[in-house]
Amino acid sequence: MATTLDLNNIITQMETGKQDSVLRALQTYNKEMNLCFTFSREEEQDREHLGELVIDFLKLELQPSCQLACLETVRILSRDKHCQGPFISHSAMSTLAHYAGLVVTSAAEDVLQGPVDGEGEEGEERENGSLEVANKPSPPSENLDLEVNAEALKSICNILLHSETGQVVAADLHLITGVAERLKQRHIPSWNHEVCFYILRLTFLLTALRVDIRAQLAQQLHGVTLLGNYLEDTLNLCWIDTLETARAGSEGIPPKELPPLTRQQIELAMEVLKILFNITFDSMRRKVDEEEAADYRHLGAILRHCLLSCADGEELNDEFHGHTVNLLGNLPVPCLDVLVMPKVQQCSTESQGINMDAADMLLEFMERKINQGHKLKETLLPSLNLLTESARIHRETRKFLRSKVLPPLREVRNRPEVGSSLRNKLVRLMTHIDTDVKDCAAEFLFVLCKENVSRFIKYTGYGNAAGLLAARGLLRVGKDLGNYSDDEESETEEYKEAKANINPITGVVEDEKPDPMEGMTEEEKEYEAMKLVQMFDRLSRWQPTERCISATS
Repeated sequence: MATTLDLNNIITQMETGKQDSVLRALQTYNKEMNLCFTFSREEEQDREHLGELVIDFLKLELQPSCQLACLETVRILSRDKHCQGPFISHSAMSTLAHYAGLVVTSAAEDVLQGPVDGEGEEGEERENGSLEVANKPSPPSENLDLEVNAEALKSICNILLHSETGQVVAADLHLITGVAERLKQRHIPSWNHEVCFYILRLTFLLTALRVDIRAQLAQQLHGVTLLGNYLEDTLNLCWIDTLETARAGSEGIPPKELPPLTRQQIELAMEVLKILFNITFDSMRRKVDEEEAADYRHLGAILRHCLLSCADGEELNDEFHGHTVNLLGNLPVPCLDVLVMPKVQQCSTESQGINMDAADMLLEFMERKINQGHKLKETLLPSLNLLTESARIHRETRKFLRSKVLPPLREVRNRPEVGSSLRNKLVRLMTHIDTDVKDCAAEFLFVLCKENVSRFIKYTGYGNAAGLLAARGLLRVGKDLGNYSDDEESETEEYKEAKANINPITGVVEDEKPDPMEGMTEEEKEYEAMKLVQMFDRLSRWQPTERCISATS
């Protein structure tokens, strides 16, 4: 960490206004502080002063090397959440947006309205001096060094992350509009991976932190279409049918047999998926019109390709599929039929003439999350809920999932929760300590049983099923829900033979237990009966409820 003397020396060099001196001083500071993420409170005022000088310096005509050094300093200083003051005025944010290649359209109006709370007269002065910068940004494709672009984007990301005022200013400047324009220019070949990544990261932060920006991108800027197209280009996809994609140049090869996507493709794709998750978060809670539904189905087809593609590395692959599943869970349920629309190919997983590759992959992903057992609520529930809704609305999907999860019963001597099959694992989750996990696992199995109470008890045991049945008022066997087909369930010979001896509470055939009174004389039986009567009598006199109330008082 730099000492006070070092900062004072750098501030002195900055105050000279000479580019060569400033460049040398800032390069020294940046080299020493590049990996610093914690800052001393003693130097706070000096860092704020340095930040103000750097921002003012950036408003001048500078050499590219000096621009880069100044922006690197801003990136480092903006890591400190206590020193955001120099960077959260409209003037400062407009300057950084200019270097990031983002067009801001309302800076002049915002200046006329006065400073953001806490900026004061000095902030107002800086804003009035920056109108030219705010209103005349350089287009992103003209004379903007990519490294300068990237540093400015990183700085804005830091500011948004640490400052609520910075988030308000970003909304005032309509920063998301400039970001959307850059996302439309995704075909520019000169952009490097770092610039593309931080444009997307900035978009993610804006949509994650501001509900109004989220709605603006989704509705006014047609974010689902815009980002769907960006994802399509990132993965190099083409359309071989109305709602079926393939990797360009490999149209005849199924996604599962294609080479892994590159790390850079995966990183960009995951940022897009996270942004789309933010802006589609409420789509399941409201009615969508035909145009929106068409956009969601188009996006669903791309997500199916994501689900069947793989990344280079197990951990990265798991993360990529996790974001894909999260977003699929946001799509309106009727739009999920795009997952089973592609034609059956030679190597496809097929059921009743329907392509079940996506359902099979979701099932594998879900089981992998169960096996990992880590943060089940965050990692397992999205796939579990998605499979439940798919099974509820699509008969062929339900039949396929049931054949995998609840095959005809043959083993009737082990409890439903004992074993390594997927059914055993899901039944174990029905008594999980987390209520959400428990309820979702039970709901999934209940839907696979066509919401038939008797069948549900058959596969899970009455004891495991009691929680869901009680919550739905279905403890009385025979009352069924749901609108499902009337096809009968086939039973194995093993189950038919053991059916009469199965304990409905545990769901298994239990060994006969010896009669505890076997071999007793009548007098001994009468003696044991009297002991039981006396125990009941003592219990009735004990009045445990009153004792508990007394102890509590």
